[in-house]
Amino acid sequence: MRELFTRGKIASMGVLASLSPVLLAQGFWEDSQGRLTLRNFYFNDDYREGGEDRKEWAQGFLLNLQSGYTEGTVGVGLDALGLTGLRLDSSPTHAGTGLLPVHDDGHAASEFSSLGVTLKMRWGDTVVKAGTLLPKIPVLVQNDGRLLPQTFQGAQLEYTGIRNLYLHTGHLDKFKQRNSTDSVAIYPQGYNGKEGSVFDFAGATYAFTPRLSGTWYYGEMRAFYRQQFVGLVHKQPVGSGTLTSDVRYFISNEAGEARNGKVDSDMVSGLFTYRLGAQAFGVGYQKVSGDTALPYASVSTVYSFSNAGVGKFIQAGEQTWMLRYDYDFAAVLPGLSFMTRYYKGHNGDYKGREAREWESDSNLRYVIQDSTFKGLGVELRKATYRSTYASDRDNYRLYLTYDLALW
Repeated sequence: MRELFTRGKIASMGVLASLSPVLLAQGFWEDSQGRLTLRNFYFNDDYREGGEDRKEWAQGFLLNLQSGYTEGTVGVGLDALGLTGLRLDSSPTHAGTGLLPVHDDGHAASEFSSLGVTLKMRWGDTVVKAGTLLPKIPVLVQNDGRLLPQTFQGAQLEYTGIRNLYLHTGHLDKFKQRNSTDSVAIYPQGYNGKEGSVFDFAGATYAFTPRLSGTWYYGEMRAFYRQQFVGLVHKQPVGSGTLTSDVRYFISNEAGEARNGKVDSDMVSGLFTYRLGAQAFGVGYQKVSGDTALPYASVSTVYSFSNAGVGKFIQAGEQTWMLRYDYDFAAVLPGLSFMTRYYKGHNGDYKGREAREWESDSNLRYVIQDSTFKGLGVELRKATYRSTYASDRDNYRLYLTYDLALW
C-alpha cells in the first residue's frame, strides 16, 4: 500500500489534477495528433586497424503525442514523447555503437525508456514551450542518427508576428544522450570534466525576397564557449533547373571560465547545388580558421555540410572540398532515392598532429507510398572513412522504419 503513495507518484497525480481543466477544454483534443514510429537498426562499425568491430542490432519505439491549443486569448497545449529501445543483438566485445546504453560490465542494456513532456502556450503569434525540446538551430542541432533521438530540457519562445521574420530564443539546462535515460547538465564534445553548464540562444530568420533568406543565431554554453552564426540561402532558376547557394559562417570563442580550454575558431562554408529534374549535383568548400576546432554540444550534430556519416572535418585550420549527387527515382519507383557524397580535408591540426581525412558516403532509401504498408521504409548506408589522426573505419547501417499515424 505504501508504494501507491510514493513522493514521485503523488507529484505526478498533482500535476495531472492541475492540468485536468486543460485536458477537458475545447480545442485540446480536436486538433491533436498522435504518431508511432518504429525503428529497427543494425549498426556495424568496422575498425580497419585491428580494433574490435562495434556491432549491435536494436528495436526502437517513438510515440509522439501532440495536442491542439485550448480556445481563448492564451491557448494551452501539452505534448508527450515516449521513447523505448530494446536490445536484439549485442555482446561486450562489440558493444558501444551508440544504439544502447552500456553497463559497467560491458554488457548493453536489454531495454531503456524515457518520457518527455512539453507544456506549450500560444498567444497570438507567440508560442512558448517548456519541457522536453528537440532543438534544430545552427548553434545546436539535436542528434537523431541512432535508435532514439537526443533530447534537451528547457524553454523556448518563437514569434512570427512580423511579415517574413521568424524570431527564436530559449534556455536549455539538461540533455539526454541518444542512448541514455539520465538527464545531465550540458557540456561540449570532448570535455572530460564533471561539471556541465546551461545553453542560451537567440536567433532570427528573415526572407529578404522569395528567393533569398538570411539567418543569424547566437548561442552560449556558459563557462565553456559562445558562438555566432550567419547564413544566407539563395535559389535561382538556371536553364531548366534551379541553383541553390547556401553559405554559412561561424564565429566561436571561449566564455566564462572556459572549462574546456581556449576556444578560437571561425568556420566558413558554402554548398552550391544544381537541381535538374530528378538529379541534384552539389559542390562545396569549407575552411576552419583559428587555433582550435569548431566547438559543439556533446553528441549533437554540427550544422555543417561536412557533418558526414563518420567524420566532421572541423579541426583547426582544416580545409575541406565536398561533392554530392542525389537521384530521385520517383518516375520509375516512387519512394526510392539515392545519395552519394565525398569529402576530402587537409591542412588541419589535431593536438599538434597533421589532420588529413577523407570520407565517402552512399545511401539507398525506399519508402512504400501506398497500400497497407504505406510508411514502411528501408535504408542502407555505407561510409568509408580514412584519417591521419583518427581510426580508419568502414561503417554499415541498415534501417527499417515504419511511421504510423494513430489519429
